[in-house]
Amino acid sequence: MNGREELAARQAELLSALLAGGPPPAGFDSGRVAAEVRALRAKRRSIVADLRPDLFRTLGDRFRPLFDAYAEATPRTDGTGYRQDAANFAAWLADRGELPRRRWWSRFTS
Repeated sequence: MNGREELAARQAELLSALLAGGPPPAGFDSGRVAAEVRALRAKRRSIVADLRPDLFRTLGDRFRPLFDAYAEATPRTDGTGYRQDAANFAAWLADRGELPRRRWWSRFTS
């Protein structure tokens, strides 16, 4: 493997650790990698909360742990924007029954 290929492989390992729950690459401090993972997840959570305040209000104290479970299970992929990530989170919640069911007549009584 030449130098560029080796660098690309190490960068891929680091991205996997930061974004997809992979192990920290050799030579990286696992504590620092874990801290960066938490920071990136907090940023992602904050942006989704800003984009979908309805989910944030509805879930209340459950928003953070549910989002963190979603983020761990579904890392963002290349090309997935934050709006799509927020929509995916809402679908993930609905699939798991975490959102209250909305009755058809609630539209007329609010």
